[in-house]
Amino acid sequence: MSPTSPAVAAALGKPHRTAFRVAAALLTLGIFLIDVLTTLEGAVAVLYVVSVLLVARTGRRGDIVAMALAGIVLTVLAYVDSHGFNHVGAQTFRAMVSLAAIGITAVLALQHQDAMQRLGAQARLLDLSHDMIFVRDRFGVITFWNRTAEQMYGWSSEEAVGCVADTLLGTRYPQQRETVEALLLSLGSWEGTLEQRTRDGEWRVLDSRWVVQRDARGRVVGVLETHTDVTERRRAQDAVMRAQSELAHAMRVATLGELTATLAHEVNQPLMAVVTNGEAGLRWLHREQPDLQEVDAAITRSVAEARRASEIVKRVRAFLAKSSTPREVLTVPALIDESARLVQHELNREAVQLRVAVEAGLPAVHGDGVQLQQVLVNLMINASQAMAGQPHARQLCVDAQPGERGAVVISISDNGPGIDAAHLDTLFKPFFTTKPHGMGMGLAICRSTAEAHGGQLSVHSTPGQGATFRLVLGCAGEHA
Repeated sequence: MSPTSPAVAAALGKPHRTAFRVAAALLTLGIFLIDVLTTLEGAVAVLYVVSVLLVARTGRRGDIVAMALAGIVLTVLAYVDSHGFNHVGAQTFRAMVSLAAIGITAVLALQHQDAMQRLGAQARLLDLSHDMIFVRDRFGVITFWNRTAEQMYGWSSEEAVGCVADTLLGTRYPQQRETVEALLLSLGSWEGTLEQRTRDGEWRVLDSRWVVQRDARGRVVGVLETHTDVTERRRAQDAVMRAQSELAHAMRVATLGELTATLAHEVNQPLMAVVTNGEAGLRWLHREQPDLQEVDAAITRSVAEARRASEIVKRVRAFLAKSSTPREVLTVPALIDESARLVQHELNREAVQLRVAVEAGLPAVHGDGVQLQQVLVNLMINASQAMAGQPHARQLCVDAQPGERGAVVISISDNGPGIDAAHLDTLFKPFFTTKPHGMGMGLAICRSTAEAHGGQLSVHSTPGQGATFRLVLGCAGEHA
């Protein structure tokens, strides 16, 4: 659509409208003179429809009505002049046909003008839209290109119309182009996110909506495409995800202080076992009659304990690593056991009794083991800290049971003071904390991690009766 304003367009159209009126008037006069002054027997008056069609080019309803009335009046005058009022015959029939043709042509011309006005109004609305809108035929050739598309993509309407949309814009689809087209034709519409290139070579991320246009017989004649630029929003989302990853890493590093004692405690046990087995092996070896079988058993035990120490170190290093491990199939008992090992020393220091109850036959889950360990470690440490200072026996229960639709539900319960009802709605919001030196990001990251794994994290608490956090994870088969 041309960027010319309506006022300028109207001014440029005046000479053309005048020319059409003059041409129609001269043609009408010529037809009347031929009808009156000649002896032609045909329905000469039917040619007045040409005048009606000619004046319809002015786009004015008044011109069409005036020309139709002129044709009807002149037809009647010519008939009366040639045959009078009392004559009825073939000439009368031809005059009636001419009058009907003039009237029908005028009505059709008026209907066509109404339709064109409606289409023009719709085109103007599309032109005023803040979204990029264009129409392409069933071969992908652009037939309409609105003003926002001109501004965003860089091609004018004259340049874009007639070009194949995918070739002009270099469209990148989220799936195979044939699949998108098949969905469009079967459903009549399609929505998705795609990328398109501007004239300057810049790629834009767009929320796209397509609607099929069909004719009266149901055949596809075109596709209307509307595109909303979400490039900046996508960049902001990516920035938020990067920031969240940085915060998650910061939380793991912040937990290092609490895990240092655990690491020392856990590594000390296998190292002491290595020393003990090594000394025993030496004693068996230094006997007058060395017992090589006992030496072999001692060395085997030493190697096993050394490997266990190595695995403990690897597990803690992975927990503190900045990059997440790839998602894999995880068994729930192993996930809970490894997480409990990481916090065992912390629980012992706080005199917290840990009870783990894992129901047999639980399905495996699919996810990032490091991230899920972080969730469980966070929840168990929070529960331990919540029970600090309680005079009664402190108990932490970790239960795993099957949930709905093959899910696994892991519950972490404590018998601490519980959570204030006023804090339940804001507990998972970033930067909300009830700890004097807390960052307020632990539970927010835990919930986002659970949701990123297709699960949920919720809490139930009765003040004075402890709190229970429920982590719901889908089984591995749902992510296959």
